[in-house]
Amino acid sequence: MMVLIIGGSGSGKSAYAEEYIGRIAGKGNKYYLATMQVFDKEGKKKVARHQRLRKNKGFLTIEQPIEIEKTLPKIKAGSSVLLECISNLTANEMFLSEDTKKQTRSYTEVTDSVVEGIQSLKQKAGHLVIVTNNVFEDGIAYEEGTMEYLRAIGSINEKLADMADEVIEVVVGIPLVIKGGK
Repeated sequence: MMVLIIGGSGSGKSAYAEEYIGRIAGKGNKYYLATMQVFDKEGKKKVARHQRLRKNKGFLTIEQPIEIEKTLPKIKAGSSVLLECISNLTANEMFLSEDTKKQTRSYTEVTDSVVEGIQSLKQKAGHLVIVTNNVFEDGIAYEEGTMEYLRAIGSINEKLADMADEVIEVVVGIPLVIKGGK
């Protein structure tokens, strides 16, 4: 089963995803695939906060900022997997150089790569919960590199929503089932 959880920044989507996977995993293995690369103090604070929030929840954490399929040998088949999050993974895949402002791959290359990696992960996991961000809701036109990044996330989100058994949007901490559900 694959579940896509989407929401804006600070919407409560990560906390909801952790609670959700805790319910469906039961006593089985739970993996937390962390995709954030830390570049500054703010990033360190965000990672530390997420680590505190999931402490004692039984997750086996795997740090994998790019090429999510490389986690497959580390994951026991049939396990529950939480992938946090698509926006970080997409940025990491799109801006592979040390210069994080220099785009190294097109949005179509990145979209294909990320979706293929997740398809492989879906085949191995018993339950796969993916956290992603809403994009294009602010109505602002950004510089071209940022627009390419947003197009990639939008395209990935569409493909993942199509692949998912359930799609849940979290708004101010309230989950709204968009697809599937019971």
